[in-house]
Amino acid sequence: MAKRESSEKNICQNKTARLNYYIDDTFEAGIVLVGTEVKSLREGRANLKDSYAMVKDEEVYLHELHISPYTHGNRYNHDPLRVRKLLLHKREIRRLYGKSREKGLTLVPLKMYFKNGKIKVEIGVGRGKKLHDKREDMKLKEDRRDIERAFRAKIRDR
Repeated sequence: MAKRESSEKNICQNKTARLNYYIDDTFEAGIVLVGTEVKSLREGRANLKDSYAMVKDEEVYLHELHISPYTHGNRYNHDPLRVRKLLLHKREIRRLYGKSREKGLTLVPLKMYFKNGKIKVEIGVGRGKKLHDKREDMKLKEDRRDIERAFRAKIRDR
């Protein structure tokens, strides 16, 4: 039997998560979905921007994840903002519960992707950044971009 390669196809990313939080730890979780949600995700129609995860009754739920209704769906289409259950091992859930109870830590979804035909969500344990930290990060990013731009210009001039 041939070994199947692990192929990952990115669906969507939460670009503001790394800007607003220091990500300490990440977890990969499965997600419980209905058929039209999967079809909509295959079209890449999801938004993680304002979403967050919570541990409740020893289960992890993803709130405010927007999956657009399937374009060819009928009256049985899904609710775009429904709460979705995440699938993790019990020890991972306990660890997340402990971390989420610490002051200043929150569970933030970082990205959604396909892995071997299954949809996975990457969850990060994040500590909120202060405004001056965000400014500092943006300044470092700009400086790096300027250095790369100058380096490319110098190579082009040769």
